Amino acid sequence: MEKKNVYRSQFQPAPRRKLGGALGNESDYTLPIRRGSPYRSPTRTTRQLIKHFVRFTVIAMCIFLLDRVTGLRRSNWYAVWIRGKGTVKTDQEWNAGYDSLELGLDSLPLSFKLPSGDEIPTVALGTWKAPPAKVGAAVKAALETGYRHIDGAWIYGNEAEIGNALKEVEHHIPRGSLFLTSKLWNTFHNPEDVEAALDETLSKLQTDYLDLYLMHWPIAQNADDHTVDMELSENPVRTWKKMEEMVRKGKVRNIGVSNFNIRRLQNLTSSDIEIWPAINQVELNYWNPQPELLTWSKKNNILLEAYSPFGGSDMVGKTLKLPVVQRIAKKLKITPAQAIVSWHVQRGTVVLPKSVDAGRISENYH
Repeated sequence: MEKKNVYRSQFQPAPRRKLGGALGNESDYTLPIRRGSPYRSPTRTTRQLIKHFVRFTVIAMCIFLLDRVTGLRRSNWYAVWIRGKGTVKTDQEWNAGYDSLELGLDSLPLSFKLPSGDEIPTVALGTWKAPPAKVGAAVKAALETGYRHIDGAWIYGNEAEIGNALKEVEHHIPRGSLFLTSKLWNTFHNPEDVEAALDETLSKLQTDYLDLYLMHWPIAQNADDHTVDMELSENPVRTWKKMEEMVRKGKVRNIGVSNFNIRRLQNLTSSDIEIWPAINQVELNYWNPQPELLTWSKKNNILLEAYSPFGGSDMVGKTLKLPVVQRIAKKLKITPAQAIVSWHVQRGTVVLPKSVDAGRISENYH
């Protein structure tokens, strides 16, 4: 007698039993039976789509009209809610944000007065990352546009070409009309290295003095191996006193710092110093407004300078396309870049837009 094969191939479907009664026993089937037809008529589907569209449109119109009538987006609770999404950093920044530019641009100052009595122009040409082959032309374009404030640093590696550009235009733009800034690099914080580093900068810029000399970072490095000198980094008063000496010698008119937070500023200013820091140059922009530092600095008579005013290199396009920037720029009939530069000045900070393109240099200044 032939033995039946009780094993079923994995590719062979399971046997189905015949229906018993009206529907049979559904549990006997490998796939459940669905009562009713899944078919829906096109007319019914279209009606549902129209209903959802009308409902969405009505809700959107109600929200729009409510905002127009009540100004909800400008209220404090909206600022608190949106802050969690990273768009607005603080309530204070929202209240003093871009909308305040609607008050007008005519009242924006062209310069701020420093403790020494010198006037520092509110808009400067930044030269960070400006290649030596282009920075000279950029400086000359800026000066012809109307800039009188050039911001540089030893570490940028382009001071010699900046100096050549200044020399070429000195017959109609004299040195006395300019405000030149440079910075002391980390490896020159030892007091015995400060004056030599300054002299090198003065030689490259072809000038006898700087209007502003900044301690570039609150980090002192050993010149030999670039390791961090922790003691001098935490207590930079010895470096600062040497910078004060440069003021007394007439090589520098004003001194300040860069990239200092509140704690480091408090540490420096609580030391036995004779000259108060005039400037603290830090990153300031829509994405990093630093309102606490701004408030503290104003209370303590330290002027902030804003580098990367449009955000980092990968954020410039996004910043210029912000709806609030676009709206204010359109209302004031200026470009988004001009709206942002104006916002920085209105906050009471010097702004350092950088470019090597003559068109953008002009746009950022006017």
